[in-house]
Amino acid sequence: MKLQNLCVLLLSCLCFRTLASKYSKEINDPKPTDGKSTVEFRIAKLNQVWEKALRMQLDPVKQAELHSDLKIQEKDELRWKKMKAEGLDEDGEKEAKLRRSFNVILAKYGMDGKKDTRPLESNNLKDHESKEGDLFDDPRLDKLWNKAMSSGKFSEEELLSLRREFEHHKEKVQDYNILMDTVSRTEEIHKNVISPLEGEVKENALHQKHQDLKEKMRNLNQGFERLRKLSHEGFSTDSEFKEPRVIELWEMARTANLSNDELDSLKEELKHFETKVEKHQHYQEQLELSHQKLKHVESLGDKEHISRTKEKYNNLAEKTREMSYKMKKHLQDLTSKISRNGFNHNEL
Repeated sequence: MKLQNLCVLLLSCLCFRTLASKYSKEINDPKPTDGKSTVEFRIAKLNQVWEKALRMQLDPVKQAELHSDLKIQEKDELRWKKMKAEGLDEDGEKEAKLRRSFNVILAKYGMDGKKDTRPLESNNLKDHESKEGDLFDDPRLDKLWNKAMSSGKFSEEELLSLRREFEHHKEKVQDYNILMDTVSRTEEIHKNVISPLEGEVKENALHQKHQDLKEKMRNLNQGFERLRKLSHEGFSTDSEFKEPRVIELWEMARTANLSNDELDSLKEELKHFETKVEKHQHYQEQLELSHQKLKHVESLGDKEHISRTKEKYNNLAEKTREMSYKMKKHLQDLTSKISRNGFNHNEL
């Protein structure tokens, strides 16, 4: 009998150790796949994406942008895990939103297993093939840009600002294409629904996506009208801001239900944010130049020179990633604050 009790005790200890091992930090934390002692992210799938990006050799600016997007995704996912542990998000809506944002990241950087033809083939906003000399993959934008270039109304500095506005609009069109692609895939999944209850949940999610598409299309139309007006009339001398993202936020704020005091406070915050955006752009430009210099030095074959240049490049890349994260997080917070009139701006 004593021997039997001893066996039960030993089995219990073995099971406990197995379970402890299964749920230990060592098992659940991501392991480096390249033999290094550190990893970039605390979530394994985000590390896999980052390592794939390094293997793909994305250009340094895109790499920095991806890193900041993954950092924001990591922060949101860790917050969601805490919420789930506390019994929140019972309907799974925040989990679904996280999954969508992760898929958007994959699509944005060409890591979703699809050829990067989305801007050319699935963009309902244009119906032409790109030609040499086209900058923005949209005949309307290219026509406006060429007209502005030849009008003589813009100084060199104003042309740079105008080009940033055009490029920002192009990014918004690409975001629209990605969301539209996501909706299409959701509709395909929706067709295969069996449970009526599950169908109702997916129907609500699909309706929300269609609302998002309509909102994005409305913003695109407004943005294009602003570009058209700028291209014909030039910049106003009393313009509050010059960075496209900040201009967009300010116009959002003026149409939101904010008091004069709130608008004044927000204006000051937007000025600080604009400085942050300009600093971020400066770091991006310096990183690209540093990358070109590194490639040149590597071609010369001087190991000591390569080592020094690579160290400077790596330091600049780290600073650029940090600045990119801060800028994007600030943009996320400001957008949520304005759209929700200052409330719940930390919601996923």
